[in-house]
Amino acid sequence: MTFRRTKIVATLGPATSSEASLESIILAGVDMVRLNFSHGSHEAHAENVNLVRRICEKHGCFVSIMGDLQGPKLRIARFVNDRIKLQRGDAFIIDADLDAEAGNQERVGIDYKELIDDGVVGDVLLLDDGRIELEVNEVCGKEIRCTTLVGGFLSNNKGINRRGGGLSAAALTEKDIKDIAFAATVEIDYLAVSFPRDASDMEEARGYLREAGSEAGLIAKIERAEIIQDDTILDNIIHVSDGIMIARGDLAVEIGDAGLVGVQKRIIRRVRTLNKFVITATQMMESMVDSPVPTRAEVSDVANAVYDCTDAVMLSAESAVGEYPAEAVKAMDRICLGAEGDPDTQRSGHRIYEPFHQVDEAIGLAAMYAANHLVGVKALVCLTETGANPLLMSRIRSGLPIFALSGRPETQRRVTIYRSVKTIPFDTTTMPVETVNRRVVELLLESGYVEKGDLIIMTKGDYMNAQGGTNTVKILRAGDDIC
Repeated sequence: MTFRRTKIVATLGPATSSEASLESIILAGVDMVRLNFSHGSHEAHAENVNLVRRICEKHGCFVSIMGDLQGPKLRIARFVNDRIKLQRGDAFIIDADLDAEAGNQERVGIDYKELIDDGVVGDVLLLDDGRIELEVNEVCGKEIRCTTLVGGFLSNNKGINRRGGGLSAAALTEKDIKDIAFAATVEIDYLAVSFPRDASDMEEARGYLREAGSEAGLIAKIERAEIIQDDTILDNIIHVSDGIMIARGDLAVEIGDAGLVGVQKRIIRRVRTLNKFVITATQMMESMVDSPVPTRAEVSDVANAVYDCTDAVMLSAESAVGEYPAEAVKAMDRICLGAEGDPDTQRSGHRIYEPFHQVDEAIGLAAMYAANHLVGVKALVCLTETGANPLLMSRIRSGLPIFALSGRPETQRRVTIYRSVKTIPFDTTTMPVETVNRRVVELLLESGYVEKGDLIIMTKGDYMNAQGGTNTVKILRAGDDIC
């Protein structure tokens, strides 16, 4: 049975707003859907949540739902004639006092007024995803006076970054706080925070989330240059988050595209070392917005992330507004499976020389090492209440599936994003303890995941249906008389 270890995230939008189109990408292999709160109404997002859950119930599958906060919109205002063309050497002014609709060839307004306070002579401001570069010559009153280094067409409402990062805009806006409250009402599984500056931004977001009554997991989007320039800040953000998204668009603008690949690899490695999950995102298969097949460069990009052991790869415009959303998912599925066939993606040295501080951590990682070295093991099973142990186990590279058995739907949705983890409904609340092992093996045999004679490694706790109690590893042989 084919088993893809790397998970696929798809952004919802007009291209996947109908039940038929949404069903097509879920059946093609999507593990998580992303609601982009930068676009669309709460009513539209709520309808998408209902559609996803209805489709999953229909097909007996699990797909997690992530709400992605917009964060601070650092954008220029608008031009009288919608756009201008800047040439290298042109003078240009960003004017915080200019009317939002009055931009012209010499100047434009800005919605982020604090940019004036952040501006320093010598800064390079990057507009429209880095396509336009302006060097700051002078900050005078409410004006930032610049010289154009790289020109081109500049149109309304384009974004602004500063090379090297360091803009002081707070991560959470009033809109974000309202979106958090909404996300709690529709019971999303994860919330992604845009442009966090440090761990305190993530803790603030978690506070709002819990205040709204949600236990959703928190994902930090790594987009600011200053985060990856300081290992302590990065580690602190990882520690207080449930997962990390490498948001390569704004990040590449701030650090430069030449350094992006190395940074991506370093972040993935660090996140996995700290036992969290990681999503690699942005323009992974951008050409498939209007093409039914990816470019060879895009194939290499997705495969490279798989080789690095990312938990998930993400589609953005490809599934939100593209002409071929289902084809994009299928192509990503195909590429992931191809890369995972290389034995190098199944070898692990994860924390081999480090001590463990929790019993369940020791149990989970010991089970993985045993599975990777014991001939005949075909599956790992983790009986879990919260999903914590499947996450720990999935930090170790392996070609084997990890089956997370749980009777809690919220846990089953949460674990869908973990690399190598597949969830199966398994309710032990009315099951005699002495029948659990046998029933697990019967379930895997009935589902076709193992055959008679295969070995299964199982982790569980002495006390069923209790959180944090994993303390046992058992090795079972399918077909044996199991008690």
